[in-house]
Amino acid sequence: MAGRKWQGGGKNSIPARAVLCLIAAVVPFGAARAASAAFAPSSYLGDLDPGVVWELLIGSVVVASFLGAVGLWVLSALRKAKRAQLRRNAFVSSALNHLNQGVVMTDAQERIVFCNDRYLDIYGLSRADIRRHMTGTELLELRRDRGVLDVSVDDFFARAAEPEGLVTELPGGKSVLVKYFPLPNGGSVATHLDCTDQRKLSRKLASTTQFLESVLDNVPVCVAAKNIEDGRYIFANRAFERFSRFSRDHIVGKRADEIFRPETALSIDTADRAALDAPEGYHRSEFFVERGTEKRILASNRVIARNEAGEPEFLIALFEDVTDRRSLSRELENNKKFLELVVDNIPVSLIVQRVSDGRYLLANRSAETILNRRREDAAGLTASDIFNAREAKLIIARDEAAIRKRSMIAEEHPISTKDGLRLFLTRRMTVLDDGGEPQYLIKTHEDVTDRRQTESRMAHMAYHDGLTDLPNRAAFLQALTQMIEACDGTDEEFAVLCVDLDGLKEINDVYGHAMGDKVLIEVAQRLQTVARGGVVARLSGDEFGLIIDGQQPVAGIALAEQAAEALGEDFAIDGKSVRTGLTAGIAVFPHNGSDAASLLANSGAALFRAKAKSRGTISIFEPEMDQQIRDRRVLHQELSVAIKNGELSLYYQPQAAAGPSVAGSKIIGFEALARWHHPVRGFVPPGDFIPLAEESGLIVEMGEWILREACREAASWAVPMQVAVNLSPAQFTHGDLVGLVHSILLETGLTPDRLELEITEGVLIEDFDRGLSLLRRLKALGVRISMDDFGSGYSSLSYLQAFPFDKIKIDRAFVINLGRNPQSAAIVRAVIDLGHGLEMSIVAEGVETEAQLAFLAEEGCDAVQGYLIGRPAPIGQFAALVGGDHLAESVRRAG
Repeated sequence: MAGRKWQGGGKNSIPARAVLCLIAAVVPFGAARAASAAFAPSSYLGDLDPGVVWELLIGSVVVASFLGAVGLWVLSALRKAKRAQLRRNAFVSSALNHLNQGVVMTDAQERIVFCNDRYLDIYGLSRADIRRHMTGTELLELRRDRGVLDVSVDDFFARAAEPEGLVTELPGGKSVLVKYFPLPNGGSVATHLDCTDQRKLSRKLASTTQFLESVLDNVPVCVAAKNIEDGRYIFANRAFERFSRFSRDHIVGKRADEIFRPETALSIDTADRAALDAPEGYHRSEFFVERGTEKRILASNRVIARNEAGEPEFLIALFEDVTDRRSLSRELENNKKFLELVVDNIPVSLIVQRVSDGRYLLANRSAETILNRRREDAAGLTASDIFNAREAKLIIARDEAAIRKRSMIAEEHPISTKDGLRLFLTRRMTVLDDGGEPQYLIKTHEDVTDRRQTESRMAHMAYHDGLTDLPNRAAFLQALTQMIEACDGTDEEFAVLCVDLDGLKEINDVYGHAMGDKVLIEVAQRLQTVARGGVVARLSGDEFGLIIDGQQPVAGIALAEQAAEALGEDFAIDGKSVRTGLTAGIAVFPHNGSDAASLLANSGAALFRAKAKSRGTISIFEPEMDQQIRDRRVLHQELSVAIKNGELSLYYQPQAAAGPSVAGSKIIGFEALARWHHPVRGFVPPGDFIPLAEESGLIVEMGEWILREACREAASWAVPMQVAVNLSPAQFTHGDLVGLVHSILLETGLTPDRLELEITEGVLIEDFDRGLSLLRRLKALGVRISMDDFGSGYSSLSYLQAFPFDKIKIDRAFVINLGRNPQSAAIVRAVIDLGHGLEMSIVAEGVETEAQLAFLAEEGCDAVQGYLIGRPAPIGQFAALVGGDHLAESVRRAG
């Protein structure tokens, strides 16, 4: 074996061989002398003295003996030296074999001269694997073949010779640290240390260190550590960086006075010294530091870390910015005082009592009404101490029920107070302690006497008309439902009447709405008298509903005729005599509907037919009326499609400055009016589809199209005339109307002063404040705002006072009666004077005769509009007026 060979050889073999050579050289020489003497010729011996011969022989024997003795002594000494060397080699080999590191030695020829047992054990080799004269390279190749070397041979020698050595990973997770040392004589020594556990510990230590640093980096508290010897920082976490506004690299390795301002550094040093002087090894304090231009309060906790000798080595500082907390604490204290003040002055009685003994702990000022004593006197008392036995028993029972439920309980009950018996809403809430057990009971007592009375009145108002105190539509539908349930499954019939009051609009226009309201109240009383205790309801402004049982439709018609007769008599109100009429529609249960909605709708359809025939008539529902309703719904669907498919068009009606005659009235602008040519129905009157669009909400989409198309058309006119566009109240409540107008003006290029927006009073009736705000924003765009149909609404004068309209348009109802009704002339004259007094221009609608035009011109009306001036028509017919030769060309091409 290579090891044994290394142990058997060595430097002592060289002197042994030298001694043997010496003996071999000396012994033959003596033997030759003796032999020469022995075999010499006798004559020669004879010539010698016999004594001499014997001396020679004895000398040779002595010399040979001496030399033999020396040889034996030398051989004995060599054997002793060899045994000593073998013992030393065995000792060295044994010592190397018991090392915890593998050791391999090679000679100058790279042959392996020693390999200990630990090396073989580490790599799973045996002595038989180490051949005679095997080189180190061959051993490494063997390990690669066995899978216990994870690098190439060249990498092994290069990396193992580095100061830090080479770590190889073996199957099973074992790690070996190899260090390779070349020797001066050309040989080498390599050590192999199993560092698996050390590597695991190192990785665990690194992971733990990284984890701790990560934790410290992510805690919201600032953490810093410094050497006590020189006061330099050795660690600072991310929170410290954020607070100090310095990077970690800037902080570590420096003292406080090298980083912070002198005042701040002094505060830090003072806190550090206090921690060093503290016998317990830590110190808590608060101090001010400067950060930028502001001073911050830091709450600091400093801890001294000592070495094995118990001497201070490191100082660890943990601190956080408590400036906001201190400010919040002060704010909370102020809020607490404020809340105590609020609680003490809220109108709701508040009482807090302890669950364990039922004693009152807190009562606010309002609770004195419930307790019938000063709140200070109630502290520490129980319900039995304050109330009489019967009341106390009831209160305690309710308290215990709330405590058992452990949630809020609300109930209303009367309580006797100094102001008499009042209705209170009492709420009980249980507060639990940390263990989930009831600790406090909070009770509030709210006097709801007035509220319940108000709610009762509001409930009445919700189902009754505020003016006439008759049931409203909701109550009427409930009554219808009850009648249907009572008559369902029987032979009984009843009729539903929808009654429309005739002439109310004229009364409002002539005498004002106050008079109209009084008429409505009188109408309600007369209808109740005629109905003899039956159901009478006000369904809308001038529409009423009645229910009558009996033989139908005879009873229904009789009731309608009696009501018409009652309302046909003059109303004497405020010294004036006015007259109304009645138009009615009748639907019969169960023939004309089996539910409340159907009956009311069918009676409404009958009323619609009656009004279409003639005012003052009575109509009974017929099946074809239902067909009319369905036709109306179909028309609505078709209108929606027409808007999307562009089937609508715009007609333009001219407006002229009022002159004594048509010839003297100059055209100053046009009003854009929507027209619908249905592909099947033909021309659909605006009176049919405009109200339908208003009811269904299609007017919003339609209005946007009309506005855009009118502005686009007007922007193309060579003569910069004005264009007027009607806005629906629905457009004011849907979307951004102001933004829409602005964008259309920018899109079409029409200057704002050429656009006139006409609105009705409905815009302000729906939501006065919002409508007024939108009108002001529209006017700020530079457009003109006109009040349309003036005099036909409810509060025109108040609206004129609230908003500076540019123009007032007198309703056609007043213009038509000019020359026939002196009241109409007076109203028109008054409106013209009113408008001029408010610096508003006046436009009269519906001018159809020269007499009407002459009257208006004479009274100073600014502009007129009507069939006398011009009927609505496509703009192409007015090409000469607007200077649009291109219009004429487009009309020619279309033709």
